[in-house]
Amino acid sequence: MSKSATASMAVSRSYKAATDESSVTTHLILLIMQFGNETMCLKKIHKSKSLLLSCFLGLAISTGGCGIIDKHVEWETIEPESYPVLKAVGYAPISSQHGESDSMKLIMAMKASKLDAYRELTEQVYGQKIEGNQSLSHLVIDSETLRASVEGVIRGAEVVKAYPVGEDTYVTELALDMQQVYDIYLSTAKPRRVKDVKYY
Repeated sequence: MSKSATASMAVSRSYKAATDESSVTTHLILLIMQFGNETMCLKKIHKSKSLLLSCFLGLAISTGGCGIIDKHVEWETIEPESYPVLKAVGYAPISSQHGESDSMKLIMAMKASKLDAYRELTEQVYGQKIEGNQSLSHLVIDSETLRASVEGVIRGAEVVKAYPVGEDTYVTELALDMQQVYDIYLSTAKPRRVKDVKYY
């Protein structure tokens, strides 16, 4: 073999070796870059997991904290600004009452006049219900009726006076102090409203 051929083969082998070495180096560089990217990705994933876990822990703590927070509510009663005094007068005839004697008729008149005074007090407190009825015939009012009714509970009324007037009428005067009614109402209903709220 000639010297020129031998030199050519040596150059070719040297180039191939250099090429192979360069390829290996490039491959190693690529592997290192890929490994580095994977490492960064793993770090990011780990960081994201840590952040997500922290969020879940914070939410659990806040939710649990809301559940264990206690409060104390202080109440106070509602009191009106003024207390009016309502008065009512009831009347009843004496001779028209049922009884065997004049004394019995007087006693019945006393009771009837007291009931009439209570009816008037109930009307002042709760109002009066009125029902009307009219009938029309040939564009002319044939009949007209009115019906009144009162319903309610009166507590705390006091008899101011009870006396006869004239020869055949008995009168009873009642008074209803709303201060006393309010005290009775507090003892039974006990209305309240929130005065203060304290959280612990």
